[in-house]
Amino acid sequence: LGSGFKKLDRVSRRTKQRMSRMKLLHCKMAIFFVVVFFNSGCALNSTPKTTPTYGQSLINQANNAYYYFIEAQIQRSSGNLEKAIVLLNKAIALDPESVYLKREIATLYLQNKEDENAIKVLEDILKSDPDDVKALILYGGIRQVQKDNEAAIQAYEKVIALDPQQEKVYSLLGSIYLDAGNLDQAKRVFLQLLEHIPESYAGHFFLGKIYAEQGQTQAAEKEFQRTLELKPELLEPRFELLKLYNDQNNKEKIIQMYQDILERDPGNIQAAMELGYYYHSHGRAAEAEEIFKKLGERSRTEFEVIIKVIQLYIDQKKYDEGLVVIQGMLQAVPDSSELHHIAGIAFYGKKDNQSALANFLKVGTDSRFYEDAVIHAAYLLSEDKKNEEAIKLLSAASKNSPQNSEFKYYLGTFYEEEEQFEKAELMITEAIQLEPENAKYYFRLGVVYDKLNKKEASMEAMRKVIAIDPKHSNALNYLGYTYADLGQNLDEAEKLIKEALKYKPDDGYITDSLGWVYYKKGDFEKALQYLQKAVEIVPDDPIMLEHLGDAYLKLNDKINALKYYNKSLQHKEKDKEELEKKIQAITENGS
Repeated sequence: LGSGFKKLDRVSRRTKQRMSRMKLLHCKMAIFFVVVFFNSGCALNSTPKTTPTYGQSLINQANNAYYYFIEAQIQRSSGNLEKAIVLLNKAIALDPESVYLKREIATLYLQNKEDENAIKVLEDILKSDPDDVKALILYGGIRQVQKDNEAAIQAYEKVIALDPQQEKVYSLLGSIYLDAGNLDQAKRVFLQLLEHIPESYAGHFFLGKIYAEQGQTQAAEKEFQRTLELKPELLEPRFELLKLYNDQNNKEKIIQMYQDILERDPGNIQAAMELGYYYHSHGRAAEAEEIFKKLGERSRTEFEVIIKVIQLYIDQKKYDEGLVVIQGMLQAVPDSSELHHIAGIAFYGKKDNQSALANFLKVGTDSRFYEDAVIHAAYLLSEDKKNEEAIKLLSAASKNSPQNSEFKYYLGTFYEEEEQFEKAELMITEAIQLEPENAKYYFRLGVVYDKLNKKEASMEAMRKVIAIDPKHSNALNYLGYTYADLGQNLDEAEKLIKEALKYKPDDGYITDSLGWVYYKKGDFEKALQYLQKAVEIVPDDPIMLEHLGDAYLKLNDKINALKYYNKSLQHKEKDKEELEKKIQAITENGS
């Protein structure tokens, strides 16, 4: 429709904001360790040299590093990081040899998001003492967060060479190698960890992942089993073992492992869903049905169940598997709006629009998915050339939820599609009244004004879009092109369109607009350059083809002008008269 409808094969932005994302264990460990290490003041044991004696006056303490250190800690605990930094700098000025104080201010800089200042302090420490393990760990952590993996690797490698008992540093270093796909180096790091700390469950776990990735299933299984011996409560190794057993098609071990997980964690949604699907796919319908019904009941009160369906099946586009789970759950809660909404997305992913529509229409007005479901349903109706039904649906939804600006906005876009521009203007204006700083709404209103031939109002709407969102490339282009088409403010038009091209350098429509500005300025050679490029990007747009023909005609190349006019005519569906006159003028002159 050209009106910004959401794609149905993804969950809406608002829905996704409610969902947590699963992360790899090594990533969680890395981030957690770095953050804890930064915020803990490095668990340092030494204190500033100039500790005041009991009974010193406050005046004397004010010239003492320890005094400023204590004041800095008070400010830090109150969340006044900038004041704490000022005080700690005063302490360092009085005790410039204190490595402890320098480490402390480095961690404060990190907490205050002043990474570069932290790096300068740590580099100063390492210049004096290249083997300061605590400074190296902090330095490596900052570089890892900054994605400077080379520097982080260098720091971490030095740490484990100096102090082989730094267990978490092995995990940080190994995670960098794993993320880079360097399995050999990652294996070396974790083998080295286990050489020095044989009881490191993290070392065994990650080594198991590496063996599994390399296809060494027996070695991987051994490492995961050893991880569980050391940490029986962990679930991650069990899920890794399930992957191995699935690859081996070991049905007995698969079921046994799922049951083991659910015995230890009866509320584990992922294990229940996967076991239910496994039962279903292996002909054990009754056992699958029992699991799915329980999950359906849980979904009434635990939104996490819905999130897990989305994460495991919808996000990964496993629509067939997802529908087995969802429909099994619906047997227990046939009126669940949330499950019908997810089913709608899954059916749409399978290109079964009728089933998708049927499910979207079952989403109740009190559901958090009501807005998405109505808009998706309207979109499906429009795909089926049923715009009137879509308008009725959105009108009813807008009456049910009069404060919902999205319903008014999309209703306006459907009226626009039906060329009922006055109604479109009314609905989008009402949407803006509810959400006055929404750039999307103003942009659409500007387009509608343009179609109503209200050029000034259209340009004013586009200026409003740019005021709200200065990087809105479509509004920048629209306003610039409108100026060019009217022959007004051509320098400003050029500036606007060049700004739009900064954000979309390969956009054919914006490239055409810049060519059209140069055409209007009379620089036909430059216009031709951009208009040719635009048509290369978008070869079948009638307006762009006509623009290129116009540029050729101005350069007295009537053969190419006629060529592109005829191409334009082939793609034009209406308003052909002016183009036909151009073609006739060339052909009548015998060209």
